Amino acid sequence: MCGIVGIVGHTPVAPLIVDALKRLEYRGYDSAGIATICEGQLARCRAEGKLINLEQRLTTEPLNGHIGIGHTRWATHGVPNETNAHPHFSDDVAIVHNGIIENFAELRDELVAEGFRFSSQTDTEVVAHLVARELRNGATAQQAAFAALKLLHGAFALAIIFRKDENLIVGARKGPPLAVGHGDGEMYVGSDAIALAPFTDAITYLEDGDWVVVRRSGMEIFDMEGQRVERARHKSVGTSLLVDKGNHRHFMEKEIHEQPEVVAHTLAHYLDFADGGVKHFESPIDFGKIDRLAISACGTAYLAGVVAKYWFERYARLPVDIDIASEFRYREMPLSKNSAALFVSQSGETADTLASLRYCRGEGVPIGSIVNVKDSTIARESDGVFPTLAGPEIGVASTKAFTCQLSIFAALAVRAGLERGTLSEEEAKKLVRSLSEVPRYMSQSLKLEEGIEKISRELSRVSHVLYLGRGTSYPLALEGALKLKEISYIHAEGYAAGELKHGPIALIDEKMPVIVIAPHDHIFEKTVSNMQEVAARGGRIILITDQEGAKRASLEDFETIILPPMPEFVAPIAYAVPVQMLAYHTAVAMGTDVDQPRNLAKSVTVE
Repeated sequence: MCGIVGIVGHTPVAPLIVDALKRLEYRGYDSAGIATICEGQLARCRAEGKLINLEQRLTTEPLNGHIGIGHTRWATHGVPNETNAHPHFSDDVAIVHNGIIENFAELRDELVAEGFRFSSQTDTEVVAHLVARELRNGATAQQAAFAALKLLHGAFALAIIFRKDENLIVGARKGPPLAVGHGDGEMYVGSDAIALAPFTDAITYLEDGDWVVVRRSGMEIFDMEGQRVERARHKSVGTSLLVDKGNHRHFMEKEIHEQPEVVAHTLAHYLDFADGGVKHFESPIDFGKIDRLAISACGTAYLAGVVAKYWFERYARLPVDIDIASEFRYREMPLSKNSAALFVSQSGETADTLASLRYCRGEGVPIGSIVNVKDSTIARESDGVFPTLAGPEIGVASTKAFTCQLSIFAALAVRAGLERGTLSEEEAKKLVRSLSEVPRYMSQSLKLEEGIEKISRELSRVSHVLYLGRGTSYPLALEGALKLKEISYIHAEGYAAGELKHGPIALIDEKMPVIVIAPHDHIFEKTVSNMQEVAARGGRIILITDQEGAKRASLEDFETIILPPMPEFVAPIAYAVPVQMLAYHTAVAMGTDVDQPRNLAKSVTVE
């Protein structure tokens, strides 16, 4: 979602803010802007589209000033154009905002009646006018900001500067994340630690309901009652991570190719490959003492949880409820004292997932989280964290975070089986040995790229694609369809193969590619019968399988992607690679913006 940066320093800040905003591009955006204060005047520069447009504008319209705020906008209220781009002004106030002000229409009507004029369609401009109104009534800058914040309903992160005070940024957080960076006579605010990487690794994270007064000499944090509060200062690991594409065309391509390494690191964190056991890592969940597990997440992380449901139920005999977080948070799921909950989020800031976590917190059940950012809000509010070691994932379409999430779920399923007595030590060691081979299987899968690219060129010419799978290949079919939709904009649907006759078969004709994910496992023959139904109706089959599966499929005139043979348990992790590459190369062939597809954001921090 939107990215926020603010700096109060001793040198011109506009170039520094641009650099910081580049580190937030992965969040998704459609316009960008910067405001500074110079010689007692507010000035701003805004541009529709990518940051390069803002940079070019700044070469002809430079902004001076040693204090400033910057923003990358993901449109919610109002079309993406320069007028709606942030920062927004009102009198002596400039503001940037991430989130949604739910009562903005009511507030706007009130302000219009008082004579305020609106130049944009955004909900953000309401906040600027509210602060300006308080200033007109004689409030100090700090008082004006606090008074305005108390009127807002919804989720928001804000940064505000004031023309008459070149040593003040007011920030606030209710929902979306906001962090404060500590420098030597300089201070920073940002949506996450990566944005502040060039400046500091000393970070204070605001908690929900916090607002902060930032000056060059330091900061003060207050709650919504106006009381001073203390928050811990952290040394952020994320700030040391500088990310580039290397020799790859896109971040997504780079991240697909990083998977053997990051999955190996993640698995090694939880498993002891030397003796074939599960390491004694801390866990907030005693699987031997619970009778039900709730898993909740959004998007690709949710699909990792669907795979996990199969694993926990098969190997640990533990019933699992898996929910999309935006549904879980509202359906008031009953949870017993013998339940536990797991939440999955790459960023650790996903708004719906965080709200679901807080519901479970209120129900008093143990809470674990699988996140890629160990100091994120979801991580901090969990009883325990299972970190993925994927490193920064910049491409909006998740790849390496997904396979690292699957890796952790696999390790937890083995641990749960041991703790519940459904797996013997020998059976567990066999599963761990199979997991130790996953990086090799993934590396071998990457060698299939040339053939996959050829198939993808054909896919780029179609308008609809169907994905089929059974067992753990079913959520992988859903993930394949999601990936293709996200980055190529081709309409795609994933189905359980057994559901083919219950509706989707009506779509099959000679123009419809059907991608079948079917390793040779105990249900392979059932999937073959579904493929025969597709072939009989002229469907164009693309089969992802192994050598034995290709041999037994015995169908003509279809494309086959052949992976190395591997145990059924680990197939979803390795088979994710060709599924991702099909989507990636199809999008490249179509010329779409692979890393930042239209309308999407990497981290969905508002509802």
